[in-house]
Amino acid sequence: MNTTDRTPADLLRSALAADAARPLVTFYDDATGERVELSVATLANWVAKTANLLQGELSAEPGDRLALLLPAHWQTAVWLLACSSTGVVAELPADTTDTGSASSLAAAADLVVSGPDTLEAARACTGERIALSLRPLGGRFPRPPEGFTDYAVEVPGQGDHFAPFSPVDPDAPALVVGGEELTGAQVVERARADAGTRGLGPGARLLSGLPYGTWEGVCAGLFAPLAAGGSVVLCRHLDRLDAAGLEERVRSERITHTAD
Repeated sequence: MNTTDRTPADLLRSALAADAARPLVTFYDDATGERVELSVATLANWVAKTANLLQGELSAEPGDRLALLLPAHWQTAVWLLACSSTGVVAELPADTTDTGSASSLAAAADLVVSGPDTLEAARACTGERIALSLRPLGGRFPRPPEGFTDYAVEVPGQGDHFAPFSPVDPDAPALVVGGEELTGAQVVERARADAGTRGLGPGARLLSGLPYGTWEGVCAGLFAPLAAGGSVVLCRHLDRLDAAGLEERVRSERITHTAD
C-alpha cells in the first residue's frame, strides 16, 4: 500500500510493485465447484487487457457510464479495476436478479457488461454490450449472444500493458453502488478506513460471501483487502456449504478474517 495512491487502479499498481506473485483474489463458486486463484500479476494482466478493450475497441472515455450487471465474481473485480484504469464510471445494481432495476440501469448507461443471467436486462442499453459467460477459466459462450460482444473472445488479443490516453482524475466519479456515487479518491479512502476497522493488514486473508450490490460487499470483496496489502477469498453461493465445509475452507485457505 502506498499512501499516495488515490484510485483503485493506483492500489493495484502498488500491489504489483510490492509483490506481484502473492495471491490477491481466490474465487469459489459453490454451485459448480469452481476454484480460481489469481496472483496480483495475473489479475493485473486481466485488468490491463480489459482496460485496453474498453479504451481501444469499445472507445470508452473518462466519464462514460458502464452498467456492470455481474455477480460477485473474479471477473467483476477485473472490470471494476479496468474501469478505474480508464476513468469509466462503474455502476453496480443493488440486485442483479431485479430485472426491472437492472434494465433501467442499463438503459441509462453508455455501455453494459452482462453475465448470462442478465442478458435481457442488458439489451436496454443502446451502446456497446459485452457479455461474459462466467464459465470456469473465463470460457467463451458456446454460442455468442446476439447483439453482444463475447468478452472471452475479444480480451485475449488485447495488450498486456495499459496506458490511459489521459490521466485519470481521482476526484472524478468512479463508482456507483448502493445508490451512492463515489470518486476514485473516496473509494480508496473508504477502503482504507474499512480495512482498518476490520483489522486487515499485509498478508490478511478475508473470506467474503457478500454480494457486490452494496458498498460493504464490494469493499470486503475487493477494495479493502487490496488497500491493506491482503487478499480476498471471494465465495459465490457460499450458503451451499455446510458448517463442516466452511470450517475446512477457513483452514485450507488460511483465512484470518471473515466478512459478515
